[in-house]
Amino acid sequence: MDYMTLKEAAEKWGVTPRRVNYYCAAGRIPGAVKMAGVWLIPKNAEKPIDGRTKQGKELKHE
Repeated sequence: MDYMTLKEAAEKWGVTPRRVNYYCAAGRIPGAVKMAGVWLIPKNAEKPIDGRTKQGKELKHE
């Protein structure tokens, strides 16, 4: 399986690397693993729904 870094995922999803780190630590990205202190995220992973936004709240309640 191919992996991307926090920085690559952040650029792909349009969020900060810190936000991607939060998603990983909270277990919100299936298949993300921490190796030697670095999160590795599957290249085909979908961006988790952001419950802080209006759109994310609407999607969460469906």
